[in-house]
Amino acid sequence: MRPRSRGTRAKRARYQARRPKSQRVPSLSGGVHSRPLRSLAVAALYALAGVALAQTPQPNLSNAKFERRSFAGDLASQIRGTAPAWFGYAIKTKRGDHQSCCWGGSNNYGCRLEGGSGTVVTGQVSNSPIQLEGTDTLAVLLRVENDRVEKIRVFGLECPLDAGGLPFTWLTGVPAEASIRYLEKLVASSSSDRHLDGALFALSQHEAPEGIDALIRLAKSDPSAHVRGQALFWLAQRAGQRASAAIQNAIENDPDTAVKKRAVFALSQLPKDEAVPKLIEIARNQKNREVQKQAFFWLGQMHDPRALAFFEQLLAK
Repeated sequence: MRPRSRGTRAKRARYQARRPKSQRVPSLSGGVHSRPLRSLAVAALYALAGVALAQTPQPNLSNAKFERRSFAGDLASQIRGTAPAWFGYAIKTKRGDHQSCCWGGSNNYGCRLEGGSGTVVTGQVSNSPIQLEGTDTLAVLLRVENDRVEKIRVFGLECPLDAGGLPFTWLTGVPAEASIRYLEKLVASSSSDRHLDGALFALSQHEAPEGIDALIRLAKSDPSAHVRGQALFWLAQRAGQRASAAIQNAIENDPDTAVKKRAVFALSQLPKDEAVPKLIEIARNQKNREVQKQAFFWLGQMHDPRALAFFEQLLAK
């Protein structure tokens, strides 16, 4: 077959130009008749962008002046402002962890961010949490005023939240390392126990192992006994060999008896096959009487045959 001459191509182009736009044949080779195809491609790209935006995780939010912003630099430079406002971002957690919302009776539940902890959006007021299971993403929310973080709360993305009409900035693409680094610095610089507890809980929910690293550092060396005790508690919820070692280190070496007692409780939260033998050892050998009594108490609460056998042995002497 002979190739078409330039004259033939020109005639074809003039013919296409005379046809109604709806009847022109799409072409990838350029020219006037390729515009409908290009328009379709552009429209498809916009549609895909809209789908991607819709699939970006964000909280179930109402009554907020909402803004979405991409993460850049570090969180300290982005989470700030003089007027009261909320900021938030998503973190990955272990799927199946239990995440709390606020319960309001029947099927009505949700939380007013400006109403205090446990305040419901609808229904009867209650501080009792309900559990939302099966998610691998949580929202870390921070209330800021005068460039200071005043409150930190963590919710499942499904939990209905009322922002009280305040500005709410949702930061996308926050790396786990940036979140952990920021939260650890907040703990180190804060003087509010309520503020500290929120940051420690948020640290404990990170799937990334750096969250455990931060909790261990805080449990070992933070100057606040409250922080060390709370870090031990959340370490126990994560269990694992490294958490167990940090808890035992606190029982043996922490200078504060209250922290040692908190560590004994944290030990009791580990799986029974690990917790019971270690509690028996503390109850048998611990020289600090207050810490020893805590070990006895938590052994009594565990209803384990090994604990009963230990008690019988002591009573028989």
